[in-house]
Amino acid sequence: MKLKSIFFTLAAAATLNSWGADKMQLTLDDAILLARTRSVDAAVALNTLRTAYWEYRTFRAGLLPEVTFKATVPSYSKQYSSYQNADGSYSFVHNDNLSMTGSLSLEQRIWLTGGTISVTSSLDFMRQLSGTIGNRYMSVPVALRLTQPIFGVNDVKWNRKIEPTRYREAKADFISSTEEVAMTAIQYYFNLLSSRQNEASAHQNVTNAEKLYEVAIAKRKMGRISANDVLQIELNLLNSRSALTSCESQVKSDMFRLRTFLDLDTAVEIEPEIPHIIPHTKVDFDLALGYALENNAFVDNIRRRQLEADYQVAAAKGAQRQISLFAQVGYTGTDRNFHGAYDPLNSNQVVEIGMSIPILDWGKRRGRVKVAQSNRDLVSSRMRKERAEFSENLYILVERFNNQQAQLDIARRADEIAMQRYDSSVETFMIGKISALDLNDSQTSKDSARLKYLSELFYYWYYYYQLRSLTLWDFPTDSPINTDIEKILKM
Repeated sequence: MKLKSIFFTLAAAATLNSWGADKMQLTLDDAILLARTRSVDAAVALNTLRTAYWEYRTFRAGLLPEVTFKATVPSYSKQYSSYQNADGSYSFVHNDNLSMTGSLSLEQRIWLTGGTISVTSSLDFMRQLSGTIGNRYMSVPVALRLTQPIFGVNDVKWNRKIEPTRYREAKADFISSTEEVAMTAIQYYFNLLSSRQNEASAHQNVTNAEKLYEVAIAKRKMGRISANDVLQIELNLLNSRSALTSCESQVKSDMFRLRTFLDLDTAVEIEPEIPHIIPHTKVDFDLALGYALENNAFVDNIRRRQLEADYQVAAAKGAQRQISLFAQVGYTGTDRNFHGAYDPLNSNQVVEIGMSIPILDWGKRRGRVKVAQSNRDLVSSRMRKERAEFSENLYILVERFNNQQAQLDIARRADEIAMQRYDSSVETFMIGKISALDLNDSQTSKDSARLKYLSELFYYWYYYYQLRSLTLWDFPTDSPINTDIEKILKM
């Protein structure tokens, strides 16, 4: 739809909501546009995308260096605490001090190994307030720390594979969701269009039935038709009036659903239009399958689930034995004054290698590995089945869409013939050459043909947007369905 038409539609909808207008001429394109911009389904899709976006942003931020400042200013303590003497006995000593601490650290996850490296600088101050009153300073100008699991799973490596795939899946799923919103709008739109057509036909049938009844009464007085025919025509009139009442009620229900879905004012009376212009195109299955496997969220969903299953196996194997390395090198100093805490400095090194290796666990860890591997095999089997079902459903959809053009042409021609036949039957009945039953049959055929045409038209548009939602491809223009995700997220 052209940009001018989009702005006009939104402005018209806003005006209707503001002033409570009675009538609104609504085309199918307008209904789809309003659904994509105003419906609750569209809002849900957008909020889901935003959640995925911020989750991905959080993941990306976690890969960058993190600078942290920690401080305690001040900490005051006045209490008795236990103290062990040289002979092993305990006594309580009075402690009355004021302390302050501060540290600045830079921490970075190591992508290659999954460890963590950090650089820290800290300063501690303590002032004794009773006994030997005085100040003490302890400085750590620089301390380099490394924490590294030896055999454990590298979470960073796996997340760098899984999270981008998850975000691509979310973006593709959002585009598919907007097409599914269009499909829902099409369904509500054609429900109202069909009930409107039924109502119009019912009005016409009542008008014709009343005229025919008047003619039948006159013919009966002249003895040209039987009493049975008069009664049949009167019964048709009563049935037509009853059908009109039901159609009017159905129109109100369908209009309420469409208004609610499009977020329109309850005072708006929608007048849908039959979409006569349709995108004529033939879809090749192999091309459609290629576009779907390239663009659809299903592909990234499969890839993400496979990666997650592989990660669970790697995590279970890494948990079989746990060995970690901790190393710290740096300098420290302490003195009664601030400058003395930095001159001279003493080296400060700590190296620890911790390990946890099961000697006898009765196969518990090995069992966890087997469970993870079985789950991975199960996921792989399910994904093969889902791929086959995806291809099968797409094939059926392509065949239905390609055949729907012919079905629509047939239904359109049948509708024209049924209308001509009904008009001819009315004229023929007026001159007394057919019975009321023949006239009733032509009326029923006319109404059925119109509903059949609208039904085939609905299926054409529904299949068309369903095909777009699966392939994310616009076949009439032979171009991908592009959506500026970043711009949408900033709205």
